[in-house]
Amino acid sequence: MIVVVKIGTSSLVDESGHVDTAEIRRLCGLLAELRADGEQVLLVTSAAITAGRWLLGFETRPSDPVLLQAASAVGQGHLMAMYNEAFGAAGLVAGQILLTPLDFFERSRYLRVRDTLQRLLSLGVVPVINENDAVADDEIQFGDNDRIAALVAQLVQADLLVLLTDIEGLHTADPRLSDETSLIAEIQEIDRELEAAAGGVGHADARGGMASKLSAARIASWAGVPTVIASARRPDVLRDAVAGKNVGTLARPRAQRLGARKLWIAFAVRSVGRLTVDEGARRALVDRGKSLLAVGVRSASGEFVAGDAVEVAGPDGEVFAKGLVRLPSARLDTVIGRRSDQHEAGTPEELIHRDDMVLLAP
Repeated sequence: MIVVVKIGTSSLVDESGHVDTAEIRRLCGLLAELRADGEQVLLVTSAAITAGRWLLGFETRPSDPVLLQAASAVGQGHLMAMYNEAFGAAGLVAGQILLTPLDFFERSRYLRVRDTLQRLLSLGVVPVINENDAVADDEIQFGDNDRIAALVAQLVQADLLVLLTDIEGLHTADPRLSDETSLIAEIQEIDRELEAAAGGVGHADARGGMASKLSAARIASWAGVPTVIASARRPDVLRDAVAGKNVGTLARPRAQRLGARKLWIAFAVRSVGRLTVDEGARRALVDRGKSLLAVGVRSASGEFVAGDAVEVAGPDGEVFAKGLVRLPSARLDTVIGRRSDQHEAGTPEELIHRDDMVLLAP
């Protein structure tokens, strides 16, 4: 079994806000137990910025993006040193992998990351993965490691994704804010009601929160990977999760698995525009699996070039699809609302081909 485990900042810091080396040792011990059981494990970790800001003398998380990148550059090596020591004590070798969205956007880089991770696993190495915050910016960053963990789970065709956090799972309301809440033990389908129930960020240094974990579970579900959301403090949480025991919230995979390319379009590529279509076009896309033609488009927003990802919304404004557009925004005024035989010679017949489109509704 291949297991991807993600742990957030809130589960790796002590009461003073420093990275807790004892907790890292405990986590590595849990991963070592899985390895001893014959499982292959990958770890996605946060807390590089937290480690770095203390070393740089910042008692609170900086708001300046450049200072955050500096803190990450300083903290990442310090964090990895703690993991190397902890895994070494457990008789394991760790290998650092720092990822950016471009590693998933560009196919050649995507394949290289996949091959590297597979080779590390075959060598018995535990990949320790983090976002490369030191070089990421608002335009090219993931924003949280939950999403990275879900995409990595798809990349390596994992059997299970475990998201470790500071509460025991998804609740009907944020348990930090309400006493009248209960744990949701199992999720068959992630819908808007569940997304509304997800709370915010639980720690000042964290970027994710339950909403991002639910989003990651949705990505993994579409990739055919079950997800467990559980407390990092629960004894034997990883062994129990792998054994199928109830340790928190289990999000089951969809019956129909989304292929790697369409998963990439749906969740890895950032949307830079939106096309609003009429009801006839919406039905053609949803009910009949057709490509999007310009005649069904009513308006466009955003600036994009051919090959960029755009959202597709119905006449009510609800986004129901996402795809790679075949014309730049600068040329859309000459084609939208018009039949193909009214276009200039050489204009693509489809604005978005069905092979380049994903329907986002459950």
